[in-house]
Amino acid sequence: MAQSSTQYSVPKGASFFRRFGAWLYDFLVLIAVEMLAIALVVGAVAIAVQLGLSIDGYEDVSDYLTRNPAISPFFTIYVFTIAAGFYGYFWTRAGQTVGMKAWKLKVVSEFGGNITFTQALIRMATSCLGIGNLLALFDRNNRAFQDHFSNSQVIKVNTIK
Repeated sequence: MAQSSTQYSVPKGASFFRRFGAWLYDFLVLIAVEMLAIALVVGAVAIAVQLGLSIDGYEDVSDYLTRNPAISPFFTIYVFTIAAGFYGYFWTRAGQTVGMKAWKLKVVSEFGGNITFTQALIRMATSCLGIGNLLALFDRNNRAFQDHFSNSQVIKVNTIK
C-alpha cells in the first residue's frame, strides 16, 4: 500500500527591500498610534493628579509613568500591547498592515489563508524589531527569520482589494 503525504510548497517571498519599505511605513504609523495611546494614559494620570493623586518625587507625569517601580512595568506592558495589537489585528484580519498594503505585500500562512493570532505573536517575538528580515537577503525563497518560526510567508500581491 502506497503512502501519500501532503506536500506544501512555499511560494517565493517578498524581497528584503519591499519588506523594508513596508516596515519603515508601518514604523511611522505605529509611532503615531503609540503617541495617541500614550497621550491617553498621560492625560488620564494628569487628570488624576488634578483630582489629588500625589506624584511627589517625580518631575512630571511622564517621569512618574516611566520611573515609578509599581507603575512603570504596567506602562511598558501597555505600550508593547498596543504594538502587538496593531500588528496582530492587521495580520490576522486582512494579512496586511497599512505599509504592507502600500508596498503590495501580504502575510499568509504556509497552509493557506490569514495567519492566526498565535502566528502573529510568534512573528513579532522572533522578528527582532525587523532585523529578522535580513535573512530574506540570503534565503532562496526570500523567507525571513520570523517567517520560518511562524509558518508564514510575506508575499507580493498583484491586486489589493
